[in-house]
Amino acid sequence: PPSHTRRPLPRSATPHNTSNLCTFATMPMKALILVGGFGTRLRPLTFTKPKPLVEFCNLAIVLHQIEALVAVGVDEVVLAVNYKPEAMMEALNGMVEKYGITVRCSRETTPLGTAGPLALARKHLDDGTNSPFFVFNSDVICRYPLKKFLEFHNNHGKEGTILVKRVEDPSKYGVVCAQPDGRIESFVEKPKKFVGDCINAGMYIFNPTILNRIELRPTSIEREIFPKMADAGELYSMVLDGYWMDIGQPKDYLTGMCLHIDSLAAEASEDGDESKAEGAVAPTASNKCLIDPTATVADDAVVGPHVVVGPGCVIESGARVQRSCLLGGAVVKAHAYVHSTIVGWNATVGRWARCENVTVLGECVNVKDTVALNGVRVLPHKDVKQSALTEGTIIM
Repeated sequence: PPSHTRRPLPRSATPHNTSNLCTFATMPMKALILVGGFGTRLRPLTFTKPKPLVEFCNLAIVLHQIEALVAVGVDEVVLAVNYKPEAMMEALNGMVEKYGITVRCSRETTPLGTAGPLALARKHLDDGTNSPFFVFNSDVICRYPLKKFLEFHNNHGKEGTILVKRVEDPSKYGVVCAQPDGRIESFVEKPKKFVGDCINAGMYIFNPTILNRIELRPTSIEREIFPKMADAGELYSMVLDGYWMDIGQPKDYLTGMCLHIDSLAAEASEDGDESKAEGAVAPTASNKCLIDPTATVADDAVVGPHVVVGPGCVIESGARVQRSCLLGGAVVKAHAYVHSTIVGWNATVGRWARCENVTVLGECVNVKDTVALNGVRVLPHKDVKQSALTEGTIIM
């Protein structure tokens, strides 16, 4: 039978319990999040907001990471930014008040790569206590096992630890080769023969001594810093269990959304928490949806599996929505079909319209009745009056 979603679900449901902040760390800890630049891969959404502030499963991407960091005892977060730092700080003021943490922006006037931002933020990361600090790439989503990660780092006692993820086809990536105890021996870029199946997951813990290795210039931490640390026996890896995804582009954003909802469903099922099971993602049902309580979904709309519906959204009678995300204020009108699509803030999909195959609608886009879009990106504030069936089309 078709799956119907009628029960309103929470605005955000993350696998991080921040109700009681963890005091695992013996002293205050810091974290640097590499927020990045213009977010071109996630356009047209990043024409409206900086990428870290785009909602993922009804919570800004960067806030998934900040909540996990706060839960393990981090009290100061530095954002390495070179695009719209004012927007970042304004949005994060609420987090400062909610958790009592310090949030700073370290602004790059020129891009500094993946290591240069550490040198730029040195005065914030090294406070003289020799306390380790986290470094995250902002596009990464997972369950963030940070307590286990920190314990592993402290136990081996060396300068750095990388989270790595096992993949089925390592030939497409740079492979991290390590001993059974985690000590990294080498890095092999896109190997032609099997040398290992673990790749860099984009999350690290470092002791402040790493800052002595990094100059204030454009530098790649993966190519210039990590190999030297490995040669010195100062770099370890810990394998990440569970799901992981870099959600920096629409196709991977949608895949990560599905993995995240599945993870929430599994967690609720493991906990045996019926209220959580029904009120969060209904993990025993086939629809697996995350719906903001302020959204309105018609009783005969078919929603799911793997759908996120943001605040103030409307899904009208007879509409079908699958494997898609509706950002705040979006409207799917009667009998429309939406599949593998990101519907931007206050955008509208008209009656009997069809959006599919990783279509992305920017803010306030209006797809007219009966129009079909296949793998199309539509820039903000556009009226779409004609169908576009050629994958990769950009409507400007």
